[in-house]
Amino acid sequence: MPSLAIPLPSLQATEALAGRIAGLLRPGDAVLLEGPLGAGKSALARALLRTLLSDPALEVPSPSYTLVQLYDAPIGPVHHFDLWRLDGPAAVAELGWDDAQDGVVLVEWPERLGGLRPDHALTITLSLADGDARRAVLSGWPGRLEQLA
Repeated sequence: MPSLAIPLPSLQATEALAGRIAGLLRPGDAVLLEGPLGAGKSALARALLRTLLSDPALEVPSPSYTLVQLYDAPIGPVHHFDLWRLDGPAAVAELGWDDAQDGVVLVEWPERLGGLRPDHALTITLSLADGDARRAVLSGWPGRLEQLA
């Protein structure tokens, strides 16, 4: 599977990447955000949602406790899942996973999906670099991944 490494030296670089991803999203897409605590998953998700809804001041709470937040975007429903507190795929199914896939799903901690992990997803693995810098490795999305370079 092809991959693309992108340095993210600042929050602005993360927001710019989120904007490019948002511009390519369509119903049925899954964006999976991997990485350790503090790697920038929530920052990327927040920027992506703000871009999709054309609202740079949009309040985007982390769904760490609610587990999923629903947003009505012009491209259709976007479900933002945070699976950190779940123990596996059975708990994900109870959150309406199957129905959510008709729109866009944005998932933090996708390793909890197990066998529910979509094959067609864009996977973004974030890691810490020097200082406030991050690094993103993107994989999946044949035919669209190249547009994110």
